[in-house]
Amino acid sequence: MSQNIIIHGGAGKRPGSKKRVEEMRASIREALELSYPVLEECGAVEAVVYAVTLLEDNPIFNAGTGSKLQADGKARMTAALMDGSTQKFSAVVNIENVKNPIKVAKVLQRERYRTLAGSEATRFARERGFRYYSTVTDERRRAWRLASRDMGTVGAVVIDKDGNIAAATSTGGMGQETPGRVSDAASPCGTYASKYVGVACTGRGEDIVNVALATGVGTRVNDGVNLKNAVARCMREIEKIKGLAGVIAIDRQGNIVSTHNTEFMSYGICRNGKIFMKSW
Repeated sequence: MSQNIIIHGGAGKRPGSKKRVEEMRASIREALELSYPVLEECGAVEAVVYAVTLLEDNPIFNAGTGSKLQADGKARMTAALMDGSTQKFSAVVNIENVKNPIKVAKVLQRERYRTLAGSEATRFARERGFRYYSTVTDERRRAWRLASRDMGTVGAVVIDKDGNIAAATSTGGMGQETPGRVSDAASPCGTYASKYVGVACTGRGEDIVNVALATGVGTRVNDGVNLKNAVARCMREIEKIKGLAGVIAIDRQGNIVSTHNTEFMSYGICRNGKIFMKSW
């Protein structure tokens, strides 16, 4: 059975410099290199969480440290995990001052109620030992003062040697949005996995929710449509509403599909230990 990973660093406008593009590529490559041994040894869920954690810790990405700020100047983050082997979804929504929101989402996999939002998500994290940590960087503070906004998310999808699939997403949001705004990552519209497929989305969250993009891909594959066609059909649906999105996905056979209709998306693939990098 193939052991594959695909990781993206967000879709949106092309970064302003070639240096930043290369930094993103190098960081995604490193995440793939470090995550693959975890996939081999620990399986899909551990690997997908680890991959996203690495990107959350890197301030050039809009997740964890370096998350964008909402209109009131606060960083509120969302992260989601779906385990295809159990088909359980878990998420934290608008959580604050936590270094790795995806790790909190992972803890919620064991709970009866697996999606928590706002102050109660933060309270849950503190009760489970997640210490206070400010994710606000000087660069994001400057962007907030300039009223800058753009899409941005990190995500990963993996399949392990036993055929288990998992998907994970983490985001700091659009920047400058109304405080408390909920993104697509907070639901299976943006992060989906089953025994047959895993999908992670990036782009304009409202557009992704409006067509239930990740769920749409997943439902089609679950019903027997091949992955490439399933993704293409769902991207046509988002284009009908003039939506903007990127998708990464893996099916049960280890096939990988990635696409976007935004100006730029950076991502990388690791197929059985061999790495391939893409940025457009």
